[in-house]
Amino acid sequence: MSYGLLKGKKGIIFGALDSNSIAWKVAELAHQEGAEFVLTNAPVALRMGELNGLAEKTGSDIVPADATSMEDLGKLFDHTLEKFEKIDFILHSIGMSVNVRKGKEYTDINYDWLMKGWDISAVSFHKVMKTAWDKDAMNEWGSILALTYIAAQRTFPGYNDMADNKAYLESIARSFGYEWGNKNKVRVNTISQSPTLTTAGQGIKGFNGFVDFAKEMSPLGNATADDCANYCITLFSDLTKMVTMQNLFHDGGFSNVGVSEMVMNRFEK
Repeated sequence: MSYGLLKGKKGIIFGALDSNSIAWKVAELAHQEGAEFVLTNAPVALRMGELNGLAEKTGSDIVPADATSMEDLGKLFDHTLEKFEKIDFILHSIGMSVNVRKGKEYTDINYDWLMKGWDISAVSFHKVMKTAWDKDAMNEWGSILALTYIAAQRTFPGYNDMADNKAYLESIARSFGYEWGNKNKVRVNTISQSPTLTTAGQGIKGFNGFVDFAKEMSPLGNATADDCANYCITLFSDLTKMVTMQNLFHDGGFSNVGVSEMVMNRFEK
């Protein structure tokens, strides 16, 4: 069922790779709710994924862009603004740690790889917003979102330097969110999603354990990728015009539970 929540709105969606991606689910639902948008991902990711099918389904252009490259981002926004004049929403669904992929322990990380992952996972959010800022790309009362994870606040062994990246990402949202709000009432938020079995998430050591543990801890269970897409749509819509600079937990209650009965029962003698 469509409610027309995004009718007439235009945007850019970063990070859709395949049908498991949260960004993919957001694109499908945004289209259903009346939005038009440009899809983008790094050229290497486009070769790995299935984005052409999503573009056909949603009537969207695909513009390859390395989100760490100001040149690429400039071309992406130029194309988008030529098509739409201005936009109303941006989704940043990007994250990667070379140290995680290479199996390096946190106590023995490669610092060159750390810097690369930091640039991709966090600094790219600043670069995206700076490009939008410099090109005066956003309509008033627009919405900019990035996806994060509670490892920015709590320690999850195996999440490695991605936890540091997410903490930095959330700080960027607050700092740039203040500037955007003063400039033209654009809001900037992060969504701290339940562990979700996306293609990227499954590359993290022990990730299935994160998923199972969170499910047993959360009174509502884990939020799915589809649930997250629903939440993103509300934050792109005019229903949330006064929400900004927030890290919004979308995790079935996990973030506020100390321990659950289900978990405690495992330790009872």
